[in-house]
Amino acid sequence: MKTFCGRANPTTGALDWVEESEEYDYHQEIARSCYADMLHDKDRNEKYYQGIRAAVSRVKARGERVVVLDIGTGTGLLSMMAVTAGADYCYAIEVFKPMAQAATCIVERNGFSDKIKVINKHSTEVTVGPDGDMQERANILVTELFDTELIGEGALPSYEHAHMHLVQADCEAVPHRATVYAQLVESDMLWKWSQLQPIEVDGNKLLPPPAVVKCAGAPSVCDIQLSQVPPESFTPLGPICTMFRVDFSKPVSSAAQSYTAQFKAQTSGRAQVVLSWWDIDMDPDGNIVCTMAPSWNYSDPHTYPWRDHWMQSVYFLPAEENVSEGEELNLIVSHDDYSLWYSLTHSQNINMATFRPCCTCQAHLVWTRPRFGELNDEQRTESYVNALRSILKPDSVCLSVSDGSLLPIFAHLLGSKKVRRPFFFRVKRFTNYDLIFFTLQISVLMGEPYFSTSLLPWHSLFFWYCRTAVAQLLHPSATILPRAATLYIIAVEFQDLWRIRAACGTCEGFDVSPMDEMIQRSLDYRESLEAEPHPLWEYPCRALTKPCPVLTFDFTQCVPEQPVNSDGTVAFTGRGHCHGVALWMEYQLTEDITVSMGLTKPVREEGACEWNPHRKQGVFFFRSVRETSGDGREDLSYNLTFDPHTGDIKMNFSLSNDTL
Repeated sequence: MKTFCGRANPTTGALDWVEESEEYDYHQEIARSCYADMLHDKDRNEKYYQGIRAAVSRVKARGERVVVLDIGTGTGLLSMMAVTAGADYCYAIEVFKPMAQAATCIVERNGFSDKIKVINKHSTEVTVGPDGDMQERANILVTELFDTELIGEGALPSYEHAHMHLVQADCEAVPHRATVYAQLVESDMLWKWSQLQPIEVDGNKLLPPPAVVKCAGAPSVCDIQLSQVPPESFTPLGPICTMFRVDFSKPVSSAAQSYTAQFKAQTSGRAQVVLSWWDIDMDPDGNIVCTMAPSWNYSDPHTYPWRDHWMQSVYFLPAEENVSEGEELNLIVSHDDYSLWYSLTHSQNINMATFRPCCTCQAHLVWTRPRFGELNDEQRTESYVNALRSILKPDSVCLSVSDGSLLPIFAHLLGSKKVRRPFFFRVKRFTNYDLIFFTLQISVLMGEPYFSTSLLPWHSLFFWYCRTAVAQLLHPSATILPRAATLYIIAVEFQDLWRIRAACGTCEGFDVSPMDEMIQRSLDYRESLEAEPHPLWEYPCRALTKPCPVLTFDFTQCVPEQPVNSDGTVAFTGRGHCHGVALWMEYQLTEDITVSMGLTKPVREEGACEWNPHRKQGVFFFRSVRETSGDGREDLSYNLTFDPHTGDIKMNFSLSNDTL
């Protein structure tokens, strides 16, 4: 059955009614999942396998029949490990129906159907008894219910229920325990992701509103690849603290709790940010450990096991506090059933602050962490101010089109007569009522452009559609800023990100190819023909071609009626494995001022790339990886078409004569 779905178009601003299959949401979920990343995580898989073998051996040593409960089985990998290790029977629970079907297929293909039962339910709905989903309670509990924050996927309530209803009182658990670590640091770079900083404009110092300064901010975790944050960009104010542990082999509570770590400040500074990660012990003795520590916490960073399904966490204190070297400090972590938050007290005040912070200024609800960083980017601000200074006149009438932008304030400080920022730009065309606000013709239409609904680089072309909608309000000699946008491409070899789209085939000796086939079917449904957004500053890559401009959008003109097409070739200049193409926008503010949403510096000789940390770039992954010689005999061919009616960009790439 197909249904009509209303979808807000992030590029055109229109509400598009499209016919979708009832399985569309499933396909999107599967195509953009990280199942492949988990199966490519060799460190994770090996540690789980070792822990499962040890747990099965301990139960057998007691003379008991081994019954395993695997919650969140995914592909069924951990259940197959358990049976191979000697388990008598496994109950594999998976709530996501397509994944449960894939697990059933994988279990059958590997010959374990007689010992593994896949149950397509949430674990809290599973029943035990002669007529239940499980015939008996399990004596080994195996789970993989964790996210970057450890408990964000509901691990605590799931464990709590399992111990009450699904497993024996003396059960073994893999993992056996988890430990959460944290370190208090000072970091101007990271703090700029949470608080708006003062801004200098032509000698005027713009201070953030008191409500923003005093706001505790949003409590949500900022999960990133902390290994890509240079150690020189933060100063540790204290040691790495063990905040709390959870023993999964015993009853677990999901009730809110707080824990305190006491230490002396190692140096004086401003306490702003808490860096956090966790590790899991697969056995009671802690001999089998899988850690999420960042690479710079390893004695040999080259041994760091990359993974994207579990990263590290950045938490922002409600307010920065000055601390002195040697001062006694109390770092407090609190949690409810799904999230963590941190606070800091001094020795004279040891009361634990258990209240969950919330945003009272609204800014933290409107602006994302990267958006805060973008607004605090001094070099970027200077580019916009210089561009505005070159075009504004005392009698300029300005209209700003961007979400949560500071450009109207900049224009006012630079002497603009009238500045207006409309709040009704989410409609495709103005109504007559809207037009009464504009009694003067607009002489400057400006935008960053930035829109909160934008995911892919070209979604910000919404500015172009807005410009077209207000064409009748523009003075004949009106200035448009930016005057144009150019879409760039570059072929890349990823250091690690390729794993999230690479087929697995076999994992720890088990055939998981049905999962590869399931993901490919979902990709073929639509997603394989599209790029996907990624913050490439977190994912090192090496350029195999030079940056190539492929489409230019002239904002001084209205959106055209006909599609805009571009095709051509770009030579491979680097030798390596070509995983895909990165795409980004560059905005021409004026004739001589351009800002890039992608590469921020020229590609280095060895191909190293530096990416804008405030915007996500587009990545078009190739279905198969091809080696390039870099000797100039191979080309990347491209064909891109911008459809002005949908705002979409269709793209196709090929290497030499082979379609990728």
